[in-house]
Amino acid sequence: MDQSTPQIQNQSQYSNSNDKGKIRSDHTTDSETAENEPVCIICIGMAGSGKTTFVQRLNSYLHSKKKPPYILNLDPAVYKLPFQANIDIRDTVNYKEVMKQYNLGPNGGILTALNLFTTKFDQVLDYVEKRSKMTDYVILDTPGQIEIFTWSASGSIITDAIASSIPTVVAYIIDTPRTTSPATFMSNMLYACSILYKTRLPFILVFNKVDVKSEDFAIEWMKDFEKFQTDLIMRNEQDQKNDVEGGSGYMTSLMNSMSLVLDEFYKNLTAVGCSAMTGQGMKEFFEAVEKSREEYKTDYKPELVKRQLELKDQKENLRKENLNRLLKDLKLNGNEDKNDNSAKKKEAFLKKDDEEIEEDDYDENDYETLDRRDFERLNLSKRRDENEGGDGDDQNDKEVRKRYGVERDGFGGEWPIPR
Repeated sequence: MDQSTPQIQNQSQYSNSNDKGKIRSDHTTDSETAENEPVCIICIGMAGSGKTTFVQRLNSYLHSKKKPPYILNLDPAVYKLPFQANIDIRDTVNYKEVMKQYNLGPNGGILTALNLFTTKFDQVLDYVEKRSKMTDYVILDTPGQIEIFTWSASGSIITDAIASSIPTVVAYIIDTPRTTSPATFMSNMLYACSILYKTRLPFILVFNKVDVKSEDFAIEWMKDFEKFQTDLIMRNEQDQKNDVEGGSGYMTSLMNSMSLVLDEFYKNLTAVGCSAMTGQGMKEFFEAVEKSREEYKTDYKPELVKRQLELKDQKENLRKENLNRLLKDLKLNGNEDKNDNSAKKKEAFLKKDDEEIEEDDYDENDYETLDRRDFERLNLSKRRDENEGGDGDDQNDKEVRKRYGVERDGFGGEWPIPR
């Protein structure tokens, strides 16, 4: 847990020494700077969809175009990477030690490691911003368990931090051969819809592994609602003939309804087919990325500025409210000083009430009290009958002395040690 970040430190030295000549001039205009800003591609997808291999293909393609990207690996559990990451979470957090120290399982260890890494993500963002002047693309490889990144606080913090700094695009990787069933296709689309509306960033559907299965059927289902319904009915009939579970009428009705709802959602999505193994579709993917860059500037950036202004106004209103509350308290204290006479009258009134209460303590009509003033006249070295002028001890006094073991008569005797 106390490991340093050698990869980050080495990268900082590299960016400060070897790339000084590549930094853009300070005389560039705002429009030129906006055009030259890099695009961050966040690769998200189900486990086994091919995210890491896809990142390796992006890295290889960009190097062939003489545009090396800046790569961040956020998967602490990966054993070996097929590419060289500029910033690697494994250099900062030891995934196995996190599991041992916090008594966690695999998924809990990944989530905790990501949370620990997020606490220092401001430093990571500084390096990304420095390198943004020297590269065109920043690529993030996320953990294989999709929910750890998309539905955790650390994932939201990382996404929002990067999106507030540079244009950001979400690439949702889909395993095309496993999406041939209408049910799995609908599940993937629902997950994509939830991520889109959670991040509100430009979104690209990437149908990976098209070298095994073409993405044409999925594109057709997205564009033609009736085609999806027809294939769904045919698949259910086939499942019923083969006695396969899941072909019930309820599921058919549910997927029909969801496909009708998502039909409008499909119109705003950009979908491309790619192969991380062969490199097919890389050109189309980067064309979609450039289109998403413009979408970021026109849609997301104004919304981000609006939220920042609203947050600033909220902080200003809270500051004014606290200041007004302080001034009001100070004003009340000043009024108390001016009304000192009334305060003295109130104090005198309370003092008078206290004196009346003390007099009431000796009121014989209220309740029977023990007059302890008579004790001052008693001589405790004498017997009770001598103090009271009686003839001697009564039977009750004898029983009391006998019961408690008093050896001598009178109150001057010694009492035994309590048991």
